[in-house]
Amino acid sequence: MEKGYVHVYTGNGKGKTTAALGLSLRAVCAGKKVYFGQFIKGMKYSELESQKFLPNFEIHQFGRNCFIFNKPTEEDIRLAKEGLETCRKILSGGLYDIVVLDELNIAVYYNLFTIDEAIEVIKNRVPHVEVIVTGRYADEKLIEFADLVTEMKEIKHYYKKGVPARKGIEN
Repeated sequence: MEKGYVHVYTGNGKGKTTAALGLSLRAVCAGKKVYFGQFIKGMKYSELESQKFLPNFEIHQFGRNCFIFNKPTEEDIRLAKEGLETCRKILSGGLYDIVVLDELNIAVYYNLFTIDEAIEVIKNRVPHVEVIVTGRYADEKLIEFADLVTEMKEIKHYYKKGVPARKGIEN
């Protein structure tokens, strides 16, 4: 790829991380190298096993073993900032063709770092690197900066009927 574009997958509907994982699978199958950084997340998700099955796919989490529901802790902030610094190095290193910044929008929403810091990290990437940013509440600055923005809109979800996250589907 000569020029990498910036994608944003946002909205309240299910499927943002799943879409990024799908694009990652497609890229790996095309011989590309993918780095998948998960902000906020520290829980055990099935996709963490993907490195065992997919060559050229690397995934890391930058969160605790719980989700932020109220005010973030100092630990949440520290982990997110360390994750952003790791992603800065990955994006400017040029070793990967695709870099996913999963739940970066939520990290910004919870003020773990600023949207300006996030955009600066993305801007300073090697030009061929494609970037995918996921998470609800995408900041308007990111939407303006991005080349592609997709909004996932929830119409109906079985979670509201009490169906918990299922392994291999939501988890």
